[in-house]
Amino acid sequence: MTEPRRERALVRPHVVTGGRAHPTRNTFDLATVVVATKTPVAGLSPEKRRMTELCRGGALAVAEIAAHLGLPASVTKVLLSDLVDTGHIVAHATVGSADHADLQLLQKVLDGLRALT
Repeated sequence: MTEPRRERALVRPHVVTGGRAHPTRNTFDLATVVVATKTPVAGLSPEKRRMTELCRGGALAVAEIAAHLGLPASVTKVLLSDLVDTGHIVAHATVGSADHADLQLLQKVLDGLRALT
């Protein structure tokens, strides 16, 4: 028996975003964490409504939201930026490990590299 085929999206991505290819704000990367703030979702598109529902359960990364909805990350970023603009969600940049770098370790690496020359 063959595995069931995943259905292709019935609506093209450019239709979902209203023809826009870029978000209104450039604050999203795949690791940006998103949290829902507003419960009223009347008037939102089905995709935006689903995004707010997903984020109501807790913080999710942009990549996770895109995967849950089966949408390209670029489309997801456009829709999320709209939701930030309307106050339905809040986005938080993740704190990378480079922000908490061990200065002593970095100094030892630098000293070791200098010793090689």
